[in-house]
Amino acid sequence: MSEILKAFLRLRRGPWEMLASILIAVGVVMLMQPFFLALYTWSFIVILVGTVMFLIVSHFPE
Repeated sequence: MSEILKAFLRLRRGPWEMLASILIAVGVVMLMQPFFLALYTWSFIVILVGTVMFLIVSHFPE
């Protein structure tokens, strides 16, 4: 687990892009589920944060 944490702290593109992609996917799942209004309400924010994060992270070094 500490290796994963160290990878995230090094500002490398791979792990951060994966995290941003997971955030976008979670936001889409939150948007499509019909059961909890709170998840639906926050889904746009989660997708937006993931997208902005992906745009920023794509400029990190490999």
